[in-house]
Amino acid sequence: MKNLFDINKKKVILTGGGTGLGKACAEVLCEYGAEIFILDINKDLQNICEEVSSKFEGSVIGKIVDLRDRSQLENGFAAAIDELGTVDILINNAGLQYRDNCESFPLDKWDELLEINLTAVFFLCQLAGRLMLEKKSGKIINIASLSSFFGGYSTPAYSASKGGVSQLTKALSNEWAKHGISVNAIAPGYMDTPLNTALVGNPDREPDILARVPADRWGVPDDIKGTVIFLASKASDFVSGVVLPVDGGYLGR
Repeated sequence: MKNLFDINKKKVILTGGGTGLGKACAEVLCEYGAEIFILDINKDLQNICEEVSSKFEGSVIGKIVDLRDRSQLENGFAAAIDELGTVDILINNAGLQYRDNCESFPLDKWDELLEINLTAVFFLCQLAGRLMLEKKSGKIINIASLSSFFGGYSTPAYSASKGGVSQLTKALSNEWAKHGISVNAIAPGYMDTPLNTALVGNPDREPDILARVPADRWGVPDDIKGTVIFLASKASDFVSGVVLPVDGGYLGR
């Protein structure tokens, strides 16, 4: 039964793996023996890769890439394929957040968030999907959000992008599941990560958030690890087009 979760030697491309949820993904994939190539803008990426690799069986290397730049994205993907030889698992985790009222939200910030949170996700899915279609197998995991289900507050671009990630995941699944490619998304709940620094400890927002979380706490990056292994492995071969909340019960409240 444990072979269902075997991803040893699988080739993984992971975006935004340097911090928060992305680093948790890198850690658990490496622990299970995968070979990981991280695309991230983090200037400390080399040290992070060495740190994770030193702890676990798998390997982690990376390339500093600004995914807002489409040529950098394409070159970064090509570098990953040159190193790995192929891609078995793609995890689109990189993302940005910016908060402002809808009536004053800057268009340049709208463009920036949509570019990295949605367009880069589609472009990477397209690049990886072409290779996966050739071999008729693959796993794509997109990181959505609770904002894929509701509109949020003062986050119009983020909510629009994450709603798009949800629908994109389903659209890709509709075309590719019959070719052996599972495309799913994880929708993390309220997580204590750098993306939520404006909320954690905020006396106006935190009480309302935690009051609706049955688990009665903020999520932490480790909470996502089991779901990542499930969706990356054979255990989820008949699961596709799903947006799976990891939210401490928030959406069920």
